[in-house]
Amino acid sequence: MNDNKDKLWPMLEKLQVKDKLKPADLDLLGKPLMKRVMQTWLPADVALLEMIIYHLPSPATAQKYRVDTLYEGPLDDKYAEAIRNCDASGPLMLYVSKMIPTADKGRFLAFGRVFSGTVQTGQKVRIMGPNYVPGDKKDLYIKSIQRTVLCMGRRQDSVDNVPCGNTVAMVGLDAFIQKNATITGEKEEEAHTIKAMKFSVSPVVRVAVECKNSQDLPKLVEGLKRLSKSDPMVQCQIEETGEHIVAGAGELHLEICLKDLQEDFMGGAEIRISDPVVSFRETVQGTSDHICMSKSPNKHNRLYFQAVAMDEGLAEAIDNGDVTPRDDPKTRGRYLADTYGWDKDLGAKKIWCFGPDTTGPNLIVDMCKGVQYLNEIKDSCVAAFQWATKEGVLAEENMRGIKFEIHDVVLHTDAIHRGGGQIIPTCRRVLYASALCAEPRLLEPIYLVEIQAPEQALGGIYSTVTQKRGMVIEETQRPGTPIYNIKAYLPVMESFGFTGTLRAATSGQAFPQSVFDHWEVLNSDPLNPDSQSGKIVLDIRKRKGSKPNVPPITEYEDKL
Repeated sequence: MNDNKDKLWPMLEKLQVKDKLKPADLDLLGKPLMKRVMQTWLPADVALLEMIIYHLPSPATAQKYRVDTLYEGPLDDKYAEAIRNCDASGPLMLYVSKMIPTADKGRFLAFGRVFSGTVQTGQKVRIMGPNYVPGDKKDLYIKSIQRTVLCMGRRQDSVDNVPCGNTVAMVGLDAFIQKNATITGEKEEEAHTIKAMKFSVSPVVRVAVECKNSQDLPKLVEGLKRLSKSDPMVQCQIEETGEHIVAGAGELHLEICLKDLQEDFMGGAEIRISDPVVSFRETVQGTSDHICMSKSPNKHNRLYFQAVAMDEGLAEAIDNGDVTPRDDPKTRGRYLADTYGWDKDLGAKKIWCFGPDTTGPNLIVDMCKGVQYLNEIKDSCVAAFQWATKEGVLAEENMRGIKFEIHDVVLHTDAIHRGGGQIIPTCRRVLYASALCAEPRLLEPIYLVEIQAPEQALGGIYSTVTQKRGMVIEETQRPGTPIYNIKAYLPVMESFGFTGTLRAATSGQAFPQSVFDHWEVLNSDPLNPDSQSGKIVLDIRKRKGSKPNVPPITEYEDKL
């Protein structure tokens, strides 16, 4: 490249590159010349496009085997068939996966992919949100699409219609779609939804935001709505204390979201951001040391419950969707019997519900034999269970990995004395009591950190990771390079400022990337205020404005 240009030009002529170079390029030397030659010979855009064409299956072939994992309804109805055959003349099935902010302030394009049928400008469609149940009116809108456009880089081109197999952006639906939705034709009332996207990470880092000027509050509320639309991962909620909470996957993710919030969605209004807070989960390690009983306020109903720690790996299976409330009961019963040694009937018929949010990793299992009126209080118990698992007993954090067993229920014969007002608070109290006497523990979130660094920086990495309560799990050298890949587990609560500390310790040679990996039990007793988890519980309760100490079990349990 430097001095042997006589050899270089014939080579380039053979590759047909020389004719494409500009005259100015021929005078370059060394690296710039090399770069220019490679750019002309193997341009990135062509290479990438060819790779996609060769290696990724086209919608016509891919949808044949993907329909089983995509469609929630029966796999032999006309909608599943149309998706399977990628049929442009079949019923419209379209999944909106993302809302894209447009140049007009506050408007969004609904961006998604057409799986079957054809979507047209001005067409009337059914919009089914993630909570839609076929035959119900909940989370369902019938609206018309104002325009269909194709996203071409930074400009959008209007088109009349888009057949299946393509991606499309639609104008005029942003008011009805939160984050994702399934869209079908107006008359297609039997259609089920397409499965919602599952993220491999969960939002575990939360901050509270407030405005510096109280006049900007409407801007903040509007901005949070737009933020939660534009990023499918972020969760925005208002706590009972009136704080606006934004939850994200990590420090960096949150930082970018808040920058967007302030600059794009709030027009530069100033906001105050609290220190990041980590969400914990509450669990139990053993079985309740006795069966807990609570009486309803009118003293006519008694509920007997027990809390048991879930089998190892079952909570993860529920998170990954291997065990869900929507499974066929028989297959679920068999899976639980084979994998975790449950009784077949228990897994099939006796699981009342999952929680929190009807899909979380906690269960109510009915262990009763021949109890009267049991099914009449099922709805009240499920409501109480959702409430209790959303706000656990230790620090009002979500529960995880607890199986509550109903052992006996004594109910009043008169239906008026066992309504929701009597059963729901009682059931919540007995759930709390049984969790408190089954060795309650806190679970903290753990990141998997991947660090790339040269050999001389390893010492600094090890000392930083151990100082932050982390643990190195593997260290591999990349073949042929002096660079090491290190994987370590790092508690999320210790990860704030980890990047800075690590760079300081290795003089900027180590590059960490972290992603949420799993929950880990904190072994100290959270009911003892001097232990590590006791202090964490105290902090969380102070922040949430509850009483500082965990209430004693006598508050939740009644004596006969």
